[in-house]
Amino acid sequence: MTRAAPKPDITREEDLYAPVKALLERQGYAVKGEIGPADLVARRGDEEPVIVELKLRFSLGLYHQALARLKVSDIVYLAVPRPTGRSARRVLRDNLVLCRRLGLGLITVRADGRAEVQCDPGPYAPRKSAKRAARLLREFDRIEGDPNTGGSVRRGLVTAYRQDALRCAAHLAGQGGACRGAEVARAAGVPTATRLMRDNHYGWFIRVATGLYALSPAGAEALAALPPATGPKGSETAAPSS
Repeated sequence: MTRAAPKPDITREEDLYAPVKALLERQGYAVKGEIGPADLVARRGDEEPVIVELKLRFSLGLYHQALARLKVSDIVYLAVPRPTGRSARRVLRDNLVLCRRLGLGLITVRADGRAEVQCDPGPYAPRKSAKRAARLLREFDRIEGDPNTGGSVRRGLVTAYRQDALRCAAHLAGQGGACRGAEVARAAGVPTATRLMRDNHYGWFIRVATGLYALSPAGAEALAALPPATGPKGSETAAPSS
């Protein structure tokens, strides 16, 4: 049985040069390394030169270098080893977005030495998502007050959904027993109260019967953990982490 050849390790920037050079030469370019400040320059006839910056990983410094090369040519690529591991897809996706935003191209080199173009340089006009914009504005309008400090970690933030859940929990606590979802919706001012209590995202509600809900011990604890002199409708409402 024939053994597969071991895959070469990419441990130096120089290891990227040969695969990227081969990629460009297949497209008819003449390629030379370390021309002026550029790691690689490629020429094809009278076309604008192609500049490639070689690095072992994505970094702010790499982007700074590539942007500086845009003063010389509009055709600038980053070349890095193809990301691996659990977060590889996210790393590649995020950096693709950044490259496109900056008008840069991206080449990745696989462990077997093959270079692949992920995107080419050029102007980029991102399409705005009307659905995402509407969702953002809807959340802004729904949330009462300003309960979160900008820059805080995502876990435990007060959302409009959480405020609605607190209103439902507060009404059930005030009633001291089970209530119908329609009644909670009217009294708490939460039109989606029945669905919210049925989904029970925080574990604060108990389904007693069809459409009939009561407060769970976890819900009572959540209400008790609210800061003094505040409540589910207060502008300073806070709640424990979910």
